[in-house]
Amino acid sequence: MPHFPILTLITFSPLIGILIIPFIPKAKESLVKWVALISTLPALGLAVKLFLDFDRTTKAIQMAEGPIDWIKPFHIQYYMGIDGLSVTMVILTALISTICIIASWGIEKQVKGYFTLFLLLETGMMGTFLALDFFLFFIFWEIMLLPMYFLIGIWGGPRREYAAIKFFLYTLAGSVLMLLVLIAFYLYSDGHTFNLIALQDPKLHLGPLSSHGIRLACWIGLFIAFAIKVPVFPFHTWLPDAHVEAPTAISVILAGILLKLGTYGILRFNYQLFPDITVELVKWVAVLGVINIIYGALCAMAQKDFKKLIAYSSVSHMGFVLLGIASLTAEGITGGVMQMFNHGTITAQLFLIVGIIYDRAHHRDINGFGGLATAMPKYAVWTTIAFFAALGLPGLSGFISEALIFLGSFKNWPGLTAVAVTSVVLTAAYMLWTLQRVFLGPLNEKYKDYPDINGREVLCLLPLAIIVLAMGVYPKPLINMMSVSLKGINEVLVPYGAKVASVLGM
Repeated sequence: MPHFPILTLITFSPLIGILIIPFIPKAKESLVKWVALISTLPALGLAVKLFLDFDRTTKAIQMAEGPIDWIKPFHIQYYMGIDGLSVTMVILTALISTICIIASWGIEKQVKGYFTLFLLLETGMMGTFLALDFFLFFIFWEIMLLPMYFLIGIWGGPRREYAAIKFFLYTLAGSVLMLLVLIAFYLYSDGHTFNLIALQDPKLHLGPLSSHGIRLACWIGLFIAFAIKVPVFPFHTWLPDAHVEAPTAISVILAGILLKLGTYGILRFNYQLFPDITVELVKWVAVLGVINIIYGALCAMAQKDFKKLIAYSSVSHMGFVLLGIASLTAEGITGGVMQMFNHGTITAQLFLIVGIIYDRAHHRDINGFGGLATAMPKYAVWTTIAFFAALGLPGLSGFISEALIFLGSFKNWPGLTAVAVTSVVLTAAYMLWTLQRVFLGPLNEKYKDYPDINGREVLCLLPLAIIVLAMGVYPKPLINMMSVSLKGINEVLVPYGAKVASVLGM
């Protein structure tokens, strides 16, 4: 008997707003915003239900819908499902999407177009995390590209067209590589299937894909496609431009959710479809992670633009995720996926905080502020909470995930971990230095009459701050949701244990 299609509703419920918004009179722009907000609430409510109903004792796919033949002659199926890897990302996407609608309340330019594209973007993000058919995943992956291009290119800053085109070209290049691998699996797998669960079966005959060289090429192609999204050095250069030019809510989506799609893809595709190649190359994933960590932190320290500083901090913090998943340990992989969730909630606060001061000052020059704690004391408190979470203060969520990553990675990569740990000092340096320049010292007189943080802005920050504090004090619910599934991902690599030992020099 078919069960309640909760995953389909989570994915497509935002489209209700797309059907309604075009018929709202142009003069009633506030109604457009309310319709958009209401359209995100079903997904948020169903995500809460997912959290409550999720079985934390199994690594199996849960609440599966399908596989149902969609384009039967080519074996393309509608197949949705959820496990411990994707459930946290779905909850994060639902929460941040709702918050970003509220944060977009100040949008005045082409309001109907903005919120229509935003709702389409939410559907694309949800579908990408839930799809278990390779072709369906690729469709949702591409759906995200179009609205993000226009949201940056139309509603962004002075260099919005350049940033949008750069984002589009980088992401499209990755999509081409992913498409080539998708075609290879279709042509050479038994039954010409796109079913990700079937493709993970080691008994599946893959013909030419059984060749080590071809599998290596496919692994690298997929890794580059996902590395662009993370972004991994040297594929990161689109990120600062996109963040700086994007409107506040879109920067939150970029850092809070879209970057996570890259590491999610590496775990879902590279690790589970090519476990043998993963074990061979995992050291280089760890190396790239450490490069991201140090390089991102040093670049952040050099920034004078408040938003670009936060953008580079995301490059650094996503490096922790790479290092964690490259550890091939339960602690490291759990910490890496936990960091995906924690970074989403922390960086969302950081970009919202930058947007709040930009709305008042209309600039982001860190050195142009000073003494804002006197004029905006409540805003200073919210900023301090987010900054301390980002630098990994014990008692806040960022500390837990980074500690697990270091514990796991030190077992297999002690030298790389020792280098990565130095970033703790670098992160504290640029975060505390920024707090000093913006909030401490004598008040710049031109900011003395700035209004403090308002109720709508607090409404955006409050749920994120609560999660950061709760997961810092009691992370067990989050860890329990993902641990069994992540253990299953690690177990896929067990048959290649001899190679793991060889790679680790044991």
